[in-house]
Amino acid sequence: MTITVCTGKLHSVRVTAARLDYEGSVTIDPVLMEAAGILPFQLLHINSLANAVHWETYAIPGTRGKGEICLNGCPARLFQPNDNVIILVLEQMTRTEAMTVEQKVVYVDERNQPTQVILKCREQFEES
Repeated sequence: MTITVCTGKLHSVRVTAARLDYEGSVTIDPVLMEAAGILPFQLLHINSLANAVHWETYAIPGTRGKGEICLNGCPARLFQPNDNVIILVLEQMTRTEAMTVEQKVVYVDERNQPTQVILKCREQFEES
């Protein structure tokens, strides 16, 4: 049996564009994808800090180094440029595998350039 585990997060990244006339997905700077452990076409959860909207879609790589976060298709009606969002990276794994996960939390500056990547593991929360 598998469970869904949050293995990474892009914390408070800024939406740079919203294109309604696209098939659908979220375009993300490959630098951010790599920092958070996101693969092309991986299903992601996106949460808006502006209006509490939650959306699920898949990742496609954008232009490297540009800080791009572009909501394409339907979510372009819900997420607007300059909105801050949290993008959650989820993976299916066994409970045994989940016990050893190190979650990557990526913090960015105002241009969506990574400033810090923090690895969080289960033991950190057990010590509290």
